[in-house]
Order: sequence, then C-alpha cells, then structure tokens
Amino acid sequence: MGRWRDGHGELVVGEVCVPLEIATSYRARTRGLLGRDAVEGALLLSPASSVHTFRMRFPIDVAYLDRRLRVIAVHTMMPGRLGLPRLRSRHVVEAGAGVMEGWGVRVGVRVGVVVE
Repeated sequence: MGRWRDGHGELVVGEVCVPLEIATSYRARTRGLLGRDAVEGALLLSPASSVHTFRMRFPIDVAYLDRRLRVIAVHTMMPGRLGLPRLRSRHVVEAGAGVMEGWGVRVGVRVGVVVE
C-alpha cells in the first residue's frame, strides 16, 4: 500500500470506481470538506481515526478503514457532530450522505485506492 500524498486517485469498491481526493498532510486533513457545498466522489483522510462535521454545509457518509483498507464502520453524520474515534481505524473515507451504500461500502468490505 505504501504512503500516499495529497492528490487524487480512485476508490475501488468491487467493480465500482469512484473519483477520490487524498488528504494526507495535516493542512489537507484539517481542511477536509469544510467550506464546500458537495464532494465529487469521495475524500480519503489518512491517517485518521475520527472526524467532525462542525462548520460543514451538508451531511456525509463516513467509512472507517483499518490498516488493510477493510471497512470497520460506516455512519452518516449530520453537520455539527463529533464522531467518536475508532480504535482500529487508520483511514477515513468521506462522501455525500447516502452514496456509500450504492457503492457497496459496508462493514467487512475491503476497498482499494489507486493513485493517479
């Protein structure tokens, strides 16, 4: 898997490929989806074990991934919430509320990350 850098790629869930923004620097992870009205595809925060939605403008789906990119939890969060840290979480994927189910993101599924 190696170490990622800030940039773009694809999130692969089975046969589904989703545009992915990758945020690995402190600055990029802190900014996340703040100030946006939507997200095109998904955002990967790494490393990360929890997220918040303070000052966000829209609800999001949040998938917590372990070090092998296996989904350990998926939640929908409304703006103004603080997510509890997940002990085994190493990465977090954020996307617009309701889309992850359609992509097949659920507990136990292993996802892939392809870097451009």
